Amino acid sequence: MAHLNLFFVLIVSLIYFTSAEEKYTTKFDNFDVDKVLNNNRILTSYIKCLLDEGNCTNEGRELKRVLPDALKTDCSKCTDVQKSRSEKVIKFLIKNRSDDFNRLTSKYDPTGEYKKNLEKFDTEKAAAAAKH
Repeated sequence: MAHLNLFFVLIVSLIYFTSAEEKYTTKFDNFDVDKVLNNNRILTSYIKCLLDEGNCTNEGRELKRVLPDALKTDCSKCTDVQKSRSEKVIKFLIKNRSDDFNRLTSKYDPTGEYKKNLEKFDTEKAAAAAKH
């Protein structure tokens, strides 16, 4: 019986820690992304951080740490808030800072693989919106 209890505790612990690891940290989910996008100086600072051209804030370091994995896994570990904000930032950069977006893409997606996934996502999202 003691072995069964220990086994149960181990399984519950494994499930807890596995599910906790499936998502990126939410400690920056209240971060005001609009404030960054609407402030050229702050946005430039984040872009320089991601491109290894400048210092990073805590948020910038975290983004820089998870960005390669998020791209590789199609943001599968992102929360809904993170997915929504990522989409917002990407669209903003494409529209308003295309040179910087291209530089970031060159660094984080040199083969264009993840850009194709993004385009596929946009196409699927547009198709879903058209149905409603």
